[in-house]
Amino acid sequence: MQFKPLANTGILVPEICLGTMTFGEQNSQQEAFQQLDYALDRGLYFWDTAEMYPVPPKAETQGATERIIGNWIAARGGRDKIFLASKIAGPSQGGVHIREGKTKFIASEIQSAIDLSLTRLQTDYIDLYQLHWPQRPTNFFGKLGYNNSDANSENQVTSLEETLIALSEEVKKGRIRHIGLSNETPWGTMKFLHLAEQLGLEKIVSVQNPYSLLNRTYEVGMAEIAKYENVGLLAYSPLAFGYLTGKFRHGARPANARITLYSRFSRYSNPESIWAVEQYAQLAEKHDLTLTQLALAFIKQQFFVTSTIIGTTNLDQLKENIDAFDVNLSEEVLQAIAEIHQQQPNPAP
Repeated sequence: MQFKPLANTGILVPEICLGTMTFGEQNSQQEAFQQLDYALDRGLYFWDTAEMYPVPPKAETQGATERIIGNWIAARGGRDKIFLASKIAGPSQGGVHIREGKTKFIASEIQSAIDLSLTRLQTDYIDLYQLHWPQRPTNFFGKLGYNNSDANSENQVTSLEETLIALSEEVKKGRIRHIGLSNETPWGTMKFLHLAEQLGLEKIVSVQNPYSLLNRTYEVGMAEIAKYENVGLLAYSPLAFGYLTGKFRHGARPANARITLYSRFSRYSNPESIWAVEQYAQLAEKHDLTLTQLALAFIKQQFFVTSTIIGTTNLDQLKENIDAFDVNLSEEVLQAIAEIHQQQPNPAP
């Protein structure tokens, strides 16, 4: 396990972060405890959750993931041994059961969301607190093009300054230690950084965005910010909901897989993605690698990645994913990846 600095905080985090959004939906509490125990034994003490988890979001399960982690903390102790990240849901996509689907990143709602997360997590602080997605209309969750022509929408958007002031106040209280963004754009990231410098507020320390062989859009704009502003990527969906493990090749649909269970997850199933997956799978086989090893090692070797978020539903998958980080891709393999990417860039943005 390698460890990397989290921006300029002086904190080192593992190059792997355990994603937990299956806890309470695809995984029982017992199964979740097994994953958490195993992850910690392997040195993977960076865990990521959110108030809206598990996924898919439903009123009857909302908050279950944080509750399970909280129960683990209560049962095992050792809160100081883990670096715990959570998120406040933005409007609409989290479901109408969270603040009626009209979340605003204002002080009162941030305070309330943190209150509830702390209760569920059975802790008095969260190490990294993130805005799950922007409150404003912009590009995230696979949206292409930019349409922000509704003049009235600006009246519904909380200013980033107001949001950053509210988050900074929570840091002062000690209820959260650091702040981060998620599903954010270059403009939004730079705006938060500028406001922090201009107003003497808390600086964001990470951006959690999708990044994989099928979606390298982070490299355009955001990677440059990571380099010059020292704000690294927490890469989510590195295996593209399992497509980059090869288990869906040739139309296969294994039982209990997320894609098999939930038809709503179609981001990685378009023909362009299927073609690219097959090319990467054949490349991996040519070099005696698994597709999982190829996909995760590629991300690990990017300079702008602070940690890669892996989510699994069983211990065999978790072990395989962690072990993949022992692989280093040769220049020959990296060049072959570049050639495939040039033929079919970002088929699943």
